[in-house]
Amino acid sequence: MNENQKTDILLDKLKEDSAEYKKLETTGFSLEEKKYTIRSLMNVRMPGELSDELMALQDDYLQEELTSKGVVALSDIPTIKEQFGSNAPFSEKLSLWKGDITRLKVGAIVNAANSQMLGCFVPCHRCIDNAIHSAAGMQLRAECNRIMNHRRIQYGKDYEEPTGTATLTLSYNLPCDYVIHTVGPIVYNGLNDALRQDLRNCYENVLECCVVNNITSVAFCCISTGEFHFPNETAAEIAYETVTAFLNAHDGCMERVIFNVFKDSDEDIYKKVLSCFSVNSIN
Repeated sequence: MNENQKTDILLDKLKEDSAEYKKLETTGFSLEEKKYTIRSLMNVRMPGELSDELMALQDDYLQEELTSKGVVALSDIPTIKEQFGSNAPFSEKLSLWKGDITRLKVGAIVNAANSQMLGCFVPCHRCIDNAIHSAAGMQLRAECNRIMNHRRIQYGKDYEEPTGTATLTLSYNLPCDYVIHTVGPIVYNGLNDALRQDLRNCYENVLECCVVNNITSVAFCCISTGEFHFPNETAAEIAYETVTAFLNAHDGCMERVIFNVFKDSDEDIYKKVLSCFSVNSIN
């Protein structure tokens, strides 16, 4: 069975699974249009149990997509000491890596979640929350929903996840072992000390979660930048300062902490932050 045929079968099963899009006409779609539609149907699907057949089809599809993208092992990611000749504190444990975080085979990757903790429902939205849920599969939303339902029983039906916490889930079709979800601060009317502390809490609590769960490598996305409007330069400074302070206080707990960026502009910002401690200028 070729890729087109497998894609057709999964698309048809996703349409069957949806009351709203059961009659969606996809005849004549190109392979890329079919893949876009598959991701869209996954994105808009409300959390709930999956049939064994649909789950197997989805998992097979996502594993082939991952193989196509390529998995990046921890050993393939240089430290800032190796890459830039940096003499920054813990330069042998820190990395700057530009690319798709869903390719990383590390202990955990960090998802910048929203307070509902169910992923992004906007079809094919370009946020990190959407990317991680799309690559992990629909099981991730179902697990997050179970966690949130349990917390609503504990804390009330209107419970939303507070800013700065860290929630551990399985990774499903991602190559990492776990996903750690954290809700970053949203900047509405300018930056203040409370928002800066909220962002520090995100990094600290994720690292605490790693230590508690014996996770020795973690990749951070650029929490709260982009959709949440936290200034990128300040966010990078806080990320670096918080991570190095944690490593100093928890010597030997972490093998590697990766600052993952996707945009050239964020890569340049992190290079500038790291260059303050580099033997040679980071180009």
